[in-house]
Amino acid sequence: MNSISQAMFFLTVLCASASTAAQTCQPHIRATAPDSRYTVDAAQGTVLDTKTGLMWKRCAEGQSGTDCSTGTVATYTWGQALSRAAGSAYAGYTDWRLPNIKELRSLVEEKCYHPAINLTVFPNATFLNKHWSSSSNASYSDLAWFVHFNSGNSYNDYRDYRSAVRLVRGGQ
Repeated sequence: MNSISQAMFFLTVLCASASTAAQTCQPHIRATAPDSRYTVDAAQGTVLDTKTGLMWKRCAEGQSGTDCSTGTVATYTWGQALSRAAGSAYAGYTDWRLPNIKELRSLVEEKCYHPAINLTVFPNATFLNKHWSSSSNASYSDLAWFVHFNSGNSYNDYRDYRSAVRLVRGGQ
């Protein structure tokens, strides 16, 4: 095996093991998104956040099933993400939208990382994908905000880059 092949093999193994790594939670830190805060309707595929009043699609776009284990997380440019949300009629509702950055950050479980989200409520959530919000950067019109659920941090990125999407309804 030549050095390029060895490097590609190593990266493939590294990425495969990273995608199956276990979530890490700090037991001494109080949960910011505990199970008790949510009402899960697994059959419908929705989650009601009783603290914010928002209804979330349980699976990221591209995933399906009661435990979100079918399919793979789809990625979209920011414009495609906004269109995807506006055109959704999931679970009989037609008012799905992309969450603003504050709403999306409300899903971050501060005591956990890799991913920083409640996996009981949002099963099979991946830490490998950042998730778009509807919030654009006020200073730079070609950027929009996202949450990276590996750490739970918020950043902004170019709107033509691709990111995952988790739909929400209600609020605002």
